[in-house]
Amino acid sequence: MKSGTGGVPGFCKEKGYRMPATIKDIKEETGLSLATISKYLNGGNVLPRNKELIEAAVKKLHYEVNEIARGLVTNSTRTIGVSVFDITDMFCSMILHRIGLELGKLGYGVLIVDSSEDPERERNNIRFLVNKKVDGILCIPAATNSYVLKSAFDAEIPVVLIDRQFRDRSLDGVTVNNREAAAGAVNYLINRGHKKIAVISGSEESTSRERFRGYRDAMEDAELAMPKEYVMNTGTATTKYGYTAMQELLKLDDRPTAVLCTNYGINLGVVMALNEAQVSYPEDISVVGFDNLLLSNVLKTRLTVVEQPMERFGQKGVEILMQRIREKKEKKGINEEGHINVILSTHLFEGDSVRDLNS
Repeated sequence: MKSGTGGVPGFCKEKGYRMPATIKDIKEETGLSLATISKYLNGGNVLPRNKELIEAAVKKLHYEVNEIARGLVTNSTRTIGVSVFDITDMFCSMILHRIGLELGKLGYGVLIVDSSEDPERERNNIRFLVNKKVDGILCIPAATNSYVLKSAFDAEIPVVLIDRQFRDRSLDGVTVNNREAAAGAVNYLINRGHKKIAVISGSEESTSRERFRGYRDAMEDAELAMPKEYVMNTGTATTKYGYTAMQELLKLDDRPTAVLCTNYGINLGVVMALNEAQVSYPEDISVVGFDNLLLSNVLKTRLTVVEQPMERFGQKGVEILMQRIREKKEKKGINEEGHINVILSTHLFEGDSVRDLNS
């Protein structure tokens, strides 16, 4: 085999350090043709004995595949872009963790971009991912319309949405039945004697809209009043909005006996406002939230919350995206009509934050 000096493969005497091994070094180590080696390194099938020889040489020579060069040959970078609405959001962080694990098992790298709740930034981020030649995109969107994904559509890069959908078109995605889950949470309160139930919800993205509709469905079915003062759905679904909305509810002469919080950030803001005002829950007001994350586990009074299958969001999102990538490689193109929409189940975790008014 080739040796620069002293029998050390790829050693450069002039520069005094080991040079990266090349495909030619593997050729001399194995005696195989460059065509056979290149075929295997680019994902092709070779004879079992040749595979063993190449893998042994790769290990011995510490050969590293040039992913950029391989991408030019295979039209695949084995990289997935992930766009999230806010990387500091715990919901996003947990899903990102699962996505990374799932893609790692499949030998894919991950390129993450953060939109910071800004649709225009999100549009630019998607264009960045497209320019990086990612094989597919997983998106927890900040925008409510699909224009932010135009560059991905134009490049025919498969996209799968997680948790949210757009107003203007349906895409492959993984969600829960948010409307049904919220209605179930309100019915839980109603069955425990609550009639004056408030809701704190965002006004824009699809998840908040569907959860507000679920609140309204349950209240209308039970023929319960929904005073405008009890309906807090004019802000963004953030901790800050949950905090200020709860403060407003606490100022009412006729306070609600219970409140539905429609996401984790709102849960946190509501608890902050209650603690600051020294209002006890569930003694003074009952609370039902969404997402059984860190907050629910550290509070002395554990929240009753709608639990979402966090791990399944990432697992199913990756699964659908891999299916679309395979279809594209097989020259079937992207199916524009038969969208894959997986709806996961939720579960109501009964904590200690709801008072039974029937007893």
